[in-house]
Amino acid sequence: MKYLITGLGNPGAEYENTRHNIGFSALDKIAADENLQFEAVRHGWSATLKHKGRTIILLKPNTYMNLSGKAIQYWLQAEKIPIENLLVITDDLALPFGTIRIRGKGSDGGHNGLKSIQETLGRNDYARLRFGIGSEFNKGHQINYVLSPWSNDENAALPERLQKCADSVKCFATIGIAFTMSNFNNK
Repeated sequence: MKYLITGLGNPGAEYENTRHNIGFSALDKIAADENLQFEAVRHGWSATLKHKGRTIILLKPNTYMNLSGKAIQYWLQAEKIPIENLLVITDDLALPFGTIRIRGKGSDGGHNGLKSIQETLGRNDYARLRFGIGSEFNKGHQINYVLSPWSNDENAALPERLQKCADSVKCFATIGIAFTMSNFNNK
């Protein structure tokens, strides 16, 4: 069985280690743990993990957040992956820092990456892992906040939270969405 795990983010050094790129960071954690290297591929960078009889394709789109749907649609079709085997990892302002919320479907919640995916695929019934980045910004400064680097305290807590993301990805691909939600949401 094949799975597509897509971490949302923006390409370029200026976006590395920013809140908006938590999807890229989660996939980088998995790749580092498994000694995988990302390769430049069509619409992004990809690495393939073999885990418990599953093929897990890790994808970091290079299409920028607002066009994430284009990369996901291409890879779902090219690899013949059913929508139920897609998991998208993204940041979420509505959740406190480090909170993980996994859902099997939902709205875009005002997130441009999720909005692109929903518009491109024409549906919202795909799994997503939302990683809480908090909302510690003044009115009108949301863009600056999501594109800013983590605070020192957040950086200190990030490795443990990224490990939870990595564990949840493997759980999703082996045991399924329901078990993954009950074992990782709000923990």
